[in-house]
Amino acid sequence: MAMKIIQSECTSCGDCVPVCPTKSITEKGGIYKINKDTCNECEDQDSPRCVAACPAGDTCIVYA
Repeated sequence: MAMKIIQSECTSCGDCVPVCPTKSITEKGGIYKINKDTCNECEDQDSPRCVAACPAGDTCIVYA
């Protein structure tokens, strides 16, 4: 599985990008996306790092 960003909830702050260990989060034109092919949901952690870093939390970044 992978995580996905709900665009209507995303404030485009970019806080999720530097915490992603697989570099799966990219930005283009202010839109952030998570690559489902490389995201591993931070399987070595209790929860995904991007969710913890996001000011909107689990309303913005959810399980795909």
